Amino acid sequence: MTASRIYSGSKGRLGPVPVRSPDLRFRLVHGYRRAFRVAGSGPPLVLVHGIGDNSATWEAIIPALARHHLVIAPDLLGHGQSDKPRADYSVAAYANGVRDLLGVLGVQRATLVGHSLGGGVAMQFAYQFPERTERLVLVGSGGGGPEVSPVLRMLALPGGEALLHLLRLPTARWQTGLVVSALRAMGTALGQDAPDLLRVVDALPDATSRAAFIRSLRSVVDWRGQVITMLDRCYLTQGMPTLLVWGSRDAVVPVEHGHRAHAAMPGSQLEIFEGAGHFPFHTDPARFVSTVERFLDETMPATWNLEQWRQLLRNGRVPSAALEVPDSASERSAT
Repeated sequence: MTASRIYSGSKGRLGPVPVRSPDLRFRLVHGYRRAFRVAGSGPPLVLVHGIGDNSATWEAIIPALARHHLVIAPDLLGHGQSDKPRADYSVAAYANGVRDLLGVLGVQRATLVGHSLGGGVAMQFAYQFPERTERLVLVGSGGGGPEVSPVLRMLALPGGEALLHLLRLPTARWQTGLVVSALRAMGTALGQDAPDLLRVVDALPDATSRAAFIRSLRSVVDWRGQVITMLDRCYLTQGMPTLLVWGSRDAVVPVEHGHRAHAAMPGSQLEIFEGAGHFPFHTDPARFVSTVERFLDETMPATWNLEQWRQLLRNGRVPSAALEVPDSASERSAT
């Protein structure tokens, strides 16, 4: 296995990184341990998982993406092998956490790929730090409307932690397994996504993990559905290459949200995985990698300055001449 030294030369930055197999690493950020997987070399690509999940969800696609990119997949605070303090688990706080981890690693600009809650985090990152965002890939992303799985709405209610605990008990798991089998046999969308959703429940082994999950969930969902929206700020993606990827049978965030976001985002691309659910990169990882790589090859990284951002906020658009990307931009992103 070959290795490349990327962003080396200062304390805390990345040393030799395996080209293909993801390597689980840790850094302290603000006194908390942050876990992340990393592989490859080249222009940085940051993969942000969904709620209750962790960076292992990307393992099937990291090796392929790492052939041409430095791939960094963090465990968000409160998830996976990162610390789980009593803390702020809002979308904005997660975006700050991604920025701070990238700062520790010496990565100045990156393309962000976000799944579900991670899509909301990626959008928030681009909103807060446009000068550090090159492209967006949003996969079954939150923020496109109030509709969301009834299961998540139920878990957001008082007693959600107790329900999560019950789902892990052997008797309840046996009964849940029967329900899942029936849903799958009937060909329902929820039956298709159920195995991944149960995997997420299994990734919450203790009260601390479950508490972090509930805090994260309640920051974005209540009994009526999603409480955050990206639609009011989608115009800010003008000049930001954006790819939307959705499963046609997504039982968590309906595919209509993908169409809605596509209509609201100037110049965005929408790719529907027919027959896939909420995890299209699990259903067809080869197609997902091909779709992302084609998007990266066919688009130039966005470049922003404060004046462009100010014009967007004031007028809802930036003059087209101001959005032209200099030829050196792609060279800068690959060094």
